[in-house]
Amino acid sequence: MPRRPILLALLAALLFGASTPLAKALLGQMPPLLLAGLLYLGSGAGLSALLAMRRWRGGAAVALPPRADWPWLAAAIAAGGVAGPVLLLFGLQHTPAASAALLLNLEAVFTALIAWVVFRENADRWLVLGMVAIVAGGLLLAWQPGAALVLAPSAGLIAAACLAWAVDNNLTRKVSASDAMLLAALKGAAAGACNTALALAGGAALPPMVPLLAALAVGFAGYGLSLALFVVALRELGAARAGAYFSTAPLFGVVIALLLWPQSPGWTFWVAAALMALGVWLHLRERHDHEHHHEAMAHSHPHRHDAHHQHEHDFPWDGREPHTHWHVHAPLTHAHPHVPDLHHRHRH
Repeated sequence: MPRRPILLALLAALLFGASTPLAKALLGQMPPLLLAGLLYLGSGAGLSALLAMRRWRGGAAVALPPRADWPWLAAAIAAGGVAGPVLLLFGLQHTPAASAALLLNLEAVFTALIAWVVFRENADRWLVLGMVAIVAGGLLLAWQPGAALVLAPSAGLIAAACLAWAVDNNLTRKVSASDAMLLAALKGAAAGACNTALALAGGAALPPMVPLLAALAVGFAGYGLSLALFVVALRELGAARAGAYFSTAPLFGVVIALLLWPQSPGWTFWVAAALMALGVWLHLRERHDHEHHHEAMAHSHPHRHDAHHQHEHDFPWDGREPHTHWHVHAPLTHAHPHVPDLHHRHRH
């Protein structure tokens, strides 16, 4: 398994997990829907500033996704950025906390099922066993011994939110060749504007300056940077694998919460941590190797001149890698270990 995208997916989970206790601390100062909108707005604004700074320092120019990708991107934003948070917030109103926390683990399951059934990502026994271990760890982490697990009718809304985010993950995988920071900025800006407008239209008022800036900052790190890293992981790992690593976010959230509000964790925390570590280790054992054929294709994304990128340049090139430009892949048949990354989305 490639190590770099795995580390990026885990870092994305760390940032998102850390945002959970920080966002919870802000909930008492503004309505949930408004907070969701501000978190996404912070994501879009912060990443837009990074894109402008990157260009000002002579980095890559901002290139919009190809026209064919816009429907996929719009559907991803609608599902994960707009529908998901709204469904979750309405579901949380009438669902016990313990039940809601357990239901949120459905996102990783739905993401993998859609990736395997709809988009035909390959899955071997190590991947499936690793997914089971990570989800079991998430369930145990959310379980509160002695608490009643009552699935109210509103629990279906939380499950629907998880399904919306799973659809978002798989649709974002379709457009992951584009600039990851730009994709995350577009999703943050669109979802943030929509949710904030809904909250204000519903009678909410903007909070004082300090909590407002805090919400934007948490959104920039926990939603913006996290999403940009996750898009790169989607590009290089596929939806099921990236989603599995990202589902370790609750563990990071608990660790951050324990650092902020020290207390002795119970036995469930240690067993959950062991199960998630086991799941990651099982994924690292995966080795998928067979002869496969690459059809001719043309696209643009950051790349190095590896076995899949042997091409000439029609522009002056200073030799730096990775670099980004439009390039053509000639048909190629070979065998090597691989995962369902941008260049290995073939049927088996």
